[in-house]
Amino acid sequence: MVVTVGGQQALDLVARIFLDPGDVVLAEGPTYVGALGVFQAAQAQVVHVPMDGDGLVPEALEQAIAEVARSGRRAKFLYTIPTFQNPAGVTLTEERRERVLDICERAGLLVVEDDPYGQLSFDGEAPAPLRSRRRDGVFYLSTFSKTFAPGMRVGWILAPHAVREKLVIASEAQILCPSAYAQAAIATYLSTMPWREQLKTYREIYRERRDALLAALADLMPAGTSWTEPKGGLFVWATLPQGLDAKAMMPRSIAARVAYVPGTGFYADGTGAGHMRLNFSFPPPERIREGVRRLAGVMEQELAMRQVFGAMGGHAARRRGQAAADAPDPGLA
Repeated sequence: MVVTVGGQQALDLVARIFLDPGDVVLAEGPTYVGALGVFQAAQAQVVHVPMDGDGLVPEALEQAIAEVARSGRRAKFLYTIPTFQNPAGVTLTEERRERVLDICERAGLLVVEDDPYGQLSFDGEAPAPLRSRRRDGVFYLSTFSKTFAPGMRVGWILAPHAVREKLVIASEAQILCPSAYAQAAIATYLSTMPWREQLKTYREIYRERRDALLAALADLMPAGTSWTEPKGGLFVWATLPQGLDAKAMMPRSIAARVAYVPGTGFYADGTGAGHMRLNFSFPPPERIREGVRRLAGVMEQELAMRQVFGAMGGHAARRRGQAAADAPDPGLA
């Protein structure tokens, strides 16, 4: 095990020892925005592999590997969040886990498994990590920030023995060593406190908030909207009615005092405008429902403007939308 300053540094270390400018990384589409930042800093090219409700699609992975090979290159690794994926919330099924590992093994492709949410399962136990199935060729990254405290930046890497020393040297060059204070605090917590009960409490709270978000979406969202139904983690991925742009709609949403992350942030090429990530971890259920009500109202206004003005009147619609965004907001009671 290599101890790191959170999961983000763990991913950065893997990128530092494996990636050169111009290298190819395969990643789910959409994928974690922080990972895209790491790969961009390494000047790597990200090739997205599509997902569906059961996680990464194995046939699409095979196709992506073949297309990269036809271009005369070879992908360095597959970066994946197979359990309660960020941002989509979906989980790779047991059957697909084996298929993905088989495909990567045949192609000689390393797997970087990012698992910050695996312990936040609401509906039964989460599938076993990829690393538990194939120790060789799988790097496992995780963190305490989702289960202990976000400010305690302590994570870890489980890696094949041959590269552990390289990871340690790369980490020493960056930070000398992770915080001894943070490590001691977590060690004390794990050895003296009922952390399993605390984790159970987190799961119950997040399950209630997940259920509140899904119920509000079903009750309030305009026709044509769809969303994932995660069995754990922190996120729901929503697909907007045709023609709506989550990034363009953001100013009106902020004016209504409700926020989301536009889907464009989760793709290397900036696509995904018709999607948004919703986070249910912080607000209590009643505020979640109010937030969805406001968001649905903004979307209804956008749809109405499109219907009235059409494509030819797009600029006028935008001006009207901005005027609505500038109107005073009554706020929450």
